[in-house]
Amino acid sequence: MTRSTVNRVLLGVAGLVLLVVGVLVLAGGLDLYRRVGLEPPRRWPLASPDRPVLGARARTRWAGRPWWWPVVIAALVAVVAGAGWWLWTQLRRSTSATVAVPTPGAGGLRLRLSSRALEEALEIGTAALPEVERAGVRLVRGPRHPRLRAAVRLTPGGDPAALVEHFETGPRRDARASLGLAELPAELRIRVVAAKPAAEPRGGGRRRAPRVR
Repeated sequence: MTRSTVNRVLLGVAGLVLLVVGVLVLAGGLDLYRRVGLEPPRRWPLASPDRPVLGARARTRWAGRPWWWPVVIAALVAVVAGAGWWLWTQLRRSTSATVAVPTPGAGGLRLRLSSRALEEALEIGTAALPEVERAGVRLVRGPRHPRLRAAVRLTPGGDPAALVEHFETGPRRDARASLGLAELPAELRIRVVAAKPAAEPRGGGRRRAPRVR
């Protein structure tokens, strides 16, 4: 699951929860339960405009315990820190939207290529290599120079060493030449699919080995 998919799922779940809570709070504030004759959710405190969120007993139940306020403050700090960290990771883009492509012989011309288009071209080139069943390639923006991050799944019995050589002399070399870079670090993750076990012969399962007397 990619980071964008996780972000969409988290945003969708958070939005749905906030929407449901907002509708319930609005219904209690407008006193819709009494006017329309609806039954509020079980143990929902905001069933009418004159009811507070927390009753007097709930507000003072743990106030006298010495551990109560440190736990509350620590929990709120953790929530704020987690939300801030998540927001920072969203604002910090690890992959640039475009990459500069050299244009030799054309002075003053600046050409930029979509990073996703380059990734798709590298994925197609990697998937076309021998014994490759599936491939995914990302162009990650490093501190100084970009680098490749590829994940490849080989067919049963595939040779990882041969794949590394083909990837080095094929997609990686082409990407380095296209970007005009002297070096292009790459991280290659290889997964070899296990071969399926042979089907058992019909007529009684496994055969017993003959006994030697």
